[in-house]
Amino acid sequence: MALALALAVRLAYAARNAALAMNRIQVVEQLPGLRRYARVLTGDAWAADDLVQDTLERACSKWRLWRSGSDLRAWLFTLMHNLYLNQRRAMPSLQRLEIDDVQDNLQADASPSDDALDLERCLQRLPAEQRAVLLLVTLEDLSYEETARILAIPVGTVMSRLSRARSRLRALMDRTPAPAPKPAPVPGQPPVLRRLK
Repeated sequence: MALALALAVRLAYAARNAALAMNRIQVVEQLPGLRRYARVLTGDAWAADDLVQDTLERACSKWRLWRSGSDLRAWLFTLMHNLYLNQRRAMPSLQRLEIDDVQDNLQADASPSDDALDLERCLQRLPAEQRAVLLLVTLEDLSYEETARILAIPVGTVMSRLSRARSRLRALMDRTPAPAPKPAPVPGQPPVLRRLK
């Protein structure tokens, strides 16, 4: 009887350790998606890495809350989103500087990576609620239902936020930059001539 009990205990420990090892592998498989989402959410590589680390720490400490057989990916994204919101609430409110107000002072030569930078800047200009929905549905390829479950909002809200986010992003990306301002004439110097065809 004692031998059977000892064997049952060993088998239970082995099964538990095998389940934990499998779950670690499943978590590691989710890291690229978590990093992508965190990078676009925060807009900063360092902050994104910190957010992913905080998410993994929270997942380790709250592991018993995860129900075996449920969607691990959705659970991790929910943890990350909630951590991100908590971090944003804890930050002091900063005065936002609109790029349109200072764009004349920020002229630079165009380069091939400008489109990617413009997309990233436009994503950061979206409201956080719209950005989160847009990223989960388009970047992470989650369904509306999964996105609703992660963000704890109704599916209809997901659809309306996604529609508004796409419209706003399209409007932001379609804006053409204002022409560079003409230099003011300097008294005592001849005016600058331009060649016309």
